[in-house]
Amino acid sequence: MSGPLPLEISLAEAAGLLDERPAGLLLIDVREPDEFAICRIEGAELMPLSAFGETAKARFAGSSERVLVYCHHGMRSLRAVEYLRSLGCENAQSIAQGIEGWSGEIDPEVPRY
Repeated sequence: MSGPLPLEISLAEAAGLLDERPAGLLLIDVREPDEFAICRIEGAELMPLSAFGETAKARFAGSSERVLVYCHHGMRSLRAVEYLRSLGCENAQSIAQGIEGWSGEIDPEVPRY
């Protein structure tokens, strides 16, 4: 595929990537710590959106890493990905439907809230 990746990745595509775990793939959860304590996708790193700006700027500016970002429903993660793209992190994508969709379609063991 040529050109930039879409801003969002489907649940099924994200699950496939996470099953493969290619080198350099990062999974970032932008929910808040209390939400992260309830449930998370295995292997996710917490980077709350409330403190995302400076952390992301220092870590991802100009990065070529593949970054999948999720939140509860997919809105916060989409904002985070737009910000990452503005920093030059072109391989960042938001997982559509967030962890709510993940629980419903991919892993029903993940608690819903």
